[in-house]
Amino acid sequence: MADVPPRKPLFDPDKRRRGIYILPNLFTTAALFAGFYAIVQAMNQRFEHAAVAIFIAMILDGLDGRIARLTHTQSAFGAEYDSLSDMVSFGAAPALVAYEWALRGMGKLGWIAAFIYCAGAALRLARFNTNIDVVDKRYFQGLPSPAAAALIAGLVWVGIDNGFSGPDLRWAVCFITVFAGLTMVSNVLYFSGKEFNLRRRVPFFAVLAIMLGFALVSLDPASVLFLLFLLYAASGYVLLVMHRLGKKIPGHEPPAS
Repeated sequence: MADVPPRKPLFDPDKRRRGIYILPNLFTTAALFAGFYAIVQAMNQRFEHAAVAIFIAMILDGLDGRIARLTHTQSAFGAEYDSLSDMVSFGAAPALVAYEWALRGMGKLGWIAAFIYCAGAALRLARFNTNIDVVDKRYFQGLPSPAAAALIAGLVWVGIDNGFSGPDLRWAVCFITVFAGLTMVSNVLYFSGKEFNLRRRVPFFAVLAIMLGFALVSLDPASVLFLLFLLYAASGYVLLVMHRLGKKIPGHEPPAS
C-alpha cells in the first residue's frame, strides 16, 4: 500500500494567531453601525434620523484611518473592512434613504437612479483600492463616497427641516442621486486634504476660522453641511474647467512629456 501524503492543514496556525488591531477597527465598526442604523431608520420612515446617522458614519470613517496612521496600526484587514463598511454606510444607506423618501413614487426611474448611485459607490471603492498606490495622494479621482453620501443625506435633512415631503423634491433628489453616482466614477479631481498636518503650526486666524466654522454649523447644521458638500462637489468641476483652459491647478504638477 502506497504511503498517503500528509494533508495540508485547512488553516495556517501561524497566520491564524496573528489577530487584528482593535482601536481603528472599533471606529470602523461604529461607522458600519451608523450606516446600518440609517437603513433601519429609513425603513421606519424616520428619515431625519437616517440622514444624521450618515453624517455620523462619515465622521467615524474619517477617524479610523487617521487613528490607524497615528498609532501605526494599519493592516490589510483594516483596509478591506473599511471598504465594506463604506459600501454599507455611503453606498447602500444613502441610496435606500433617497429611494424611500423621494424616489419610490417615480417608478422605474426612481429605483434606477438609486441603483446608479449604489453601483457608482461600489465601483468608486473598488477603483480606489486598486489605484491607491498609483494616484496622487493630494487628490481623489472622482467624488469620494462619503461626500456623495453627504449630498444626499444633506438634501433629505434640509428638505425635512423646511417642511418639504419627499415627493415635493423628487426631481431634485433624482438629479442629485444620479449626479453623485456618476461623479464618483468620473475622472474629476477633488482635493483630498491629506496634506493637512494636525501637528504643524498654523496662524492664529486659522484657529479663528475653525471656530467660526463650528459656529456656523451649529446655527443651522442641515443647511450649512449641505451647502459645504455641494460646494465641494462643484469644486471638482471647477478644477476640470481650469485644467481644460490651461490654468495651473494649485499643488498639481502636470506630467513630464
